[in-house]
Amino acid sequence: MLRILCLSLALGLAAPAAMAGPAAPAEGRVTVTYVAPETFRDREFRRERSRVSALAEFDRWFAELGARYLPAGQSLQVEVLDIDLAGESEPWRSGFHDVRFLRDITPPRIHLRYRLLQGGAVVRAGEERLTDMNYLSNPRGHGDGRRFVHDKLMLQGWFRKTFAAPQRQSRRDLSG
Repeated sequence: MLRILCLSLALGLAAPAAMAGPAAPAEGRVTVTYVAPETFRDREFRRERSRVSALAEFDRWFAELGARYLPAGQSLQVEVLDIDLAGESEPWRSGFHDVRFLRDITPPRIHLRYRLLQGGAVVRAGEERLTDMNYLSNPRGHGDGRRFVHDKLMLQGWFRKTFAAPQRQSRRDLSG
């Protein structure tokens, strides 16, 4: 009887918190929601198996970027509305079904909405359509074997520009 009462009490205390809706992400954390990912422009998201794998990869990258660039005490909520990955597969090339061919006309594109929170209050919010038309010129992407490297570099640049605190340059940095 006591065991049932304790369980009932624990469930009773947890219920109001669960009814309040999803909690805001913890400090320095990023919460990502993919809105209808099966309709994303890139064919990588049309098959469930590849979609799940790709979204897990982006989840890890968003978390890493949040830990690296968000100031202390802030969290970020992101809704990804569309992803068109860098490059394109060319199914007519036999033997290269899982290869993405990178061309100037196939830059990475990501459409998202975001809310930056501090202490539960919205500090900044917006909607962005990220595109890196010069992705093939970025030397950091050459020879990098990471999956979706150009898409990740584009997101990293956006995080740095949008959320990182500006660093003051020393006199030495300015003179060189």
